[in-house]
Amino acid sequence: MALFFDVAWFQTQLDERGLSRVSLAAGAGMNEADLALVFKDQRELSAAEVTAFAELLGATPAEIAEHAGVSTPVPGADASETRLARIEARLAAVEAALARLAR
Repeated sequence: MALFFDVAWFQTQLDERGLSRVSLAAGAGMNEADLALVFKDQRELSAAEVTAFAELLGATPAEIAEHAGVSTPVPGADASETRLARIEARLAAVEAALARLAR
C-alpha cells in the first residue's frame, strides 16, 4: 500500500484510457479543486470516490485504495450499489433534461 497518493500511477491510468483529471473528478462527483487536493495528498478519498475511480479506471477498489494512500477506505459491495444507484439517478435527470430541451 502506498503511504502517499501515487500521482504517477493515477496519471498513467488516465493517460492509458484517454481521460483527463477533469473527467475523473466529474465521474466521481467531485469538483476540480477537491481532486487537486487529492492529487497533492491533502485530501482523502471517500469510499464512494474510490468506487467511482475504480469504475472509471477499470481497476478494483482495492487497487485504487492501494495507490491512493495508507488511510484510503476499501469499499464493500454496499458502496458499489449505492454508487450505481446515484449514477442511475443522475442519468435519469440528464435524460429528463435532454427530453425537455428536445421539445
